[in-house]
Amino acid sequence: MTSETRQSQPTTRLVQGQADQPPSPAPSRPTVRRRRLTVDDYVEGVLARDRTILARAITLVESNAPAHQAMAQEVLKKLLPHTGQSIRVGITGVPGVGKSTFIDRLGVLLCQKGYHVAVLAVDPSSSVTGGSILGDKTRMEALSRCENAFIRPSPTGGTLGGVTRKSRETILVCEAAGFNVILVETVGVGQSEIAVRSMVDFFLLLMLTGAGDELQGIKKGTIELANAILFTKADGDNKPRAEAARAEYEMVVRYLPPLIEGWSPKVLTCSALTGEGVAEVWEVIETFRRQTTASGAFEAQRQVQRLDWMRALVEEHLYTLFFDHPAVRQILPDIEAAVMNDTLPPTTAAQMLLQKFEEAQESL
Repeated sequence: MTSETRQSQPTTRLVQGQADQPPSPAPSRPTVRRRRLTVDDYVEGVLARDRTILARAITLVESNAPAHQAMAQEVLKKLLPHTGQSIRVGITGVPGVGKSTFIDRLGVLLCQKGYHVAVLAVDPSSSVTGGSILGDKTRMEALSRCENAFIRPSPTGGTLGGVTRKSRETILVCEAAGFNVILVETVGVGQSEIAVRSMVDFFLLLMLTGAGDELQGIKKGTIELANAILFTKADGDNKPRAEAARAEYEMVVRYLPPLIEGWSPKVLTCSALTGEGVAEVWEVIETFRRQTTASGAFEAQRQVQRLDWMRALVEEHLYTLFFDHPAVRQILPDIEAAVMNDTLPPTTAAQMLLQKFEEAQESL
């Protein structure tokens, strides 16, 4: 072997007994643990508009862990005096109607006007992980860059129609953080509209022209819930069709019973692409708030919503309490099998279950 060859060889020294051992792994980064927050930490952080603590507070109220639920209720009690000063707007429509694009354009407009905008975008849950897809962060690109905006995608978690069970609590947390416009976007699957309507002040239905009734079956049960109907994508060749649809629906809504005293549903058109008509939508929402506040209908509607919320929570708790009761669980499989095999009427089955539950309660 020449000197040149020897110089080209690696000069690593092998220590006896370690020649066959693998190289030492790179040192791992230390795990950084977030500080556990107290109830007062959450409250003070939310009121100070700390985005990090706001996000953690929403995660807390969305949690189903019993310990988290108890803490969340304490946080909400302390935040409650600081809530209620926003306008809550529900926005729905079939997939593809342009909800996220419209919200992006409207939200930027409101931020420019000095409003603080929170968007609660109900995101479809992954069938594999159960988490949300978080697509609205990318679809609302312009709004996500606004300092006055806060976008919170929330997984549906399999709840009816895509409305998260904790959406009402999330609205309160955002209001306490100083957001005076709350936009609640649904996935638009046709079942969530009643749930959304029960938690917002103004309900906006987005529709397409030329899509056909078979693609807009959502409107049959939703149009009666809407405070305004908005035909989107009213630009280019589609603009004349949108205007024609607007005129047609203006005649239709005249025959609908008023959803809230002193307000008749409005029908509008807009193009989120060009921005035309978006400002007019906000003018309608502001007019709605002024008129219904002056008449007392605005607060009356919120009072009814709060009572309905309380009753819904009681019903949910009783449902869980009933089916988790040991006496009910013991006889439930046989009764369910009998109902499915058509050997026991559902009415009789329900009576048997209720009787078993009542007897167990009386024996305590």
